[in-house]
Amino acid sequence: MAVPSELDGGSLKETAAEEEPRVLEPGAAPFGNFPHYSRFHPPEQRLRLLPPELLRQLFPQSPENGPILGLDVGCNSGDLSVALYKHFLSLPDGETCSDASRELRLLCCDIDPVLVKRAEKECPFPDALTFITLDFMNQRKRKVLLSSFLSQFGRSVFDIGFCMSITMWIHLNHGDHGLWEFLAHLSSLCHYLLVEPQPWKCYRAAARRLRKLGLHDFDHFHSLAIRGDMTNQIVQILTQDHGMELICCFGNTSWDRSLLFFRAKQTIETHPIPESLIERGKEKNRL
Repeated sequence: MAVPSELDGGSLKETAAEEEPRVLEPGAAPFGNFPHYSRFHPPEQRLRLLPPELLRQLFPQSPENGPILGLDVGCNSGDLSVALYKHFLSLPDGETCSDASRELRLLCCDIDPVLVKRAEKECPFPDALTFITLDFMNQRKRKVLLSSFLSQFGRSVFDIGFCMSITMWIHLNHGDHGLWEFLAHLSSLCHYLLVEPQPWKCYRAAARRLRKLGLHDFDHFHSLAIRGDMTNQIVQILTQDHGMELICCFGNTSWDRSLLFFRAKQTIETHPIPESLIERGKEKNRL
């Protein structure tokens, strides 16, 4: 399936490309936009924890359903986005399957236009993965770009959202209320969420890197009231405030970050969780 013309050359791409590229000092990535992120956090560390049959079990395919739609927020240069796509479709290395885009489509966004351009250039599945530059906290642009993508498939929400090591950067740059709003928007846009929160020690390390480079500290770092056990904090916000249900924790990466899997409570009847998936999650649950 080719990328719809509206996405290929129309308003989605034009609106997304408004930001000018930034030049960053080594180690200075105030939005988490590290140029070689996958070198020190390789995709394989997440994939080994995720059942490859996850999406096919949740969304049994039929011609009338259309493709599974996923949203990857903070995709960086797309390495993890591509890896997730291949993993959930069980595609071997080196294979580019032209029919796969009929089963799964991903909209991948990042705040850094340089990283997005690299992702577009290197993506082996251009018909299935769409990369856009987007500050997710910009409500107007977020609504325009995401609605434009969803409307191509006659949808109003995504089937699943991926939020992999993004929550800390939202929190540091937008404060407690910003984190709360980010999770509110994300949960309203997706039936399911896979979230990998950064622990509090990562907050301190990020602030320390900026200070070593002689740059200004994060505006909100010292005033944050939401702190401590950030995995539990994220769970509490999503389940108590935003109508999500924690299904399971798939385990922890080698850098000690949990992969938390949530479902919107209103999707319980329309998208039942297979018992085998629940039991697998319980076995690995470290919360």
